Amino acid sequence: MELIDGNQIASAIIAELKAEVANLKGRKPCIALVRVGNDPASLSYVAKKEKTAAEIGLTSRIILPPETVTQDELFALLDQLNADPAVDGILVQSPLPKHINEVAVFRRVSPTKDVDGFNTLNLGKIAQEDETGFVACTPAGIMELLKRSNVDLKGKHVVVVGRSLIVGKPVALLALQKKAGANGTVTVCHSATANLPAITRLADVLIAAIGRPEFVTADMVKPGVVIIDVGINRLPDATKKSGFRLVGDVQFPTVSKLASKITPVPGGVGPMTVAMLMQNTVKAYRLQTAH
Repeated sequence: MELIDGNQIASAIIAELKAEVANLKGRKPCIALVRVGNDPASLSYVAKKEKTAAEIGLTSRIILPPETVTQDELFALLDQLNADPAVDGILVQSPLPKHINEVAVFRRVSPTKDVDGFNTLNLGKIAQEDETGFVACTPAGIMELLKRSNVDLKGKHVVVVGRSLIVGKPVALLALQKKAGANGTVTVCHSATANLPAITRLADVLIAAIGRPEFVTADMVKPGVVIIDVGINRLPDATKKSGFRLVGDVQFPTVSKLASKITPVPGGVGPMTVAMLMQNTVKAYRLQTAH
């Protein structure tokens, strides 16, 4: 069994971007990070993104609207950023407060600055295999992990467990694309799938993105499978200082014995998400400055 080390692969991408940015003439690429309120997870995610941007040599603008911000006020702020030629990428950190419609917010970000890849136009560009679009960071990271671990999806049966707009749907479309590294035969499973284990056992590559701790067990996979575990779940654990341990959507101790390659949690898909956000920001800068 080979461990797919997301930290190592993400570090390699960050080093490549750092070299690329060092050679740019004029201003550096700029990402605006919008964080509404003080959700603890959002605080740490945005801090991590800011730190990685600085390491690469990108400029980041942190914008902190209060928890009480109205949807119209948030729209006005995004309109300002969309119109600002010095801003290349915009990320609105989720979750947003309950009174704000997340999908409407994602749609408000200009498609040319949508480095999170959630705008309707960018999701459509994946389906059309239009390379000018931005791919959501987690699905893009999954494809990069597979590529850099020498897993070619051509002719392989890829089973995706989960159908979210953030991971399941886009990664299924990416695996289907008619290009190097893709060309997979894709099955998407979800909460209404009948006889799920019978389908997951057919997978050459299993992508688990269902958000349920240790859901995929050894009896659900075949020997030699490649496992990409997207889940990050907290389980209570009195032996840990934090009081909890992080687990994926896959029961790692048993499933890893059958897998040929597997991502750990933490240290698998997670680090890739930030690296791909930075890659998208550099791409946005190049698209903006090309005009």
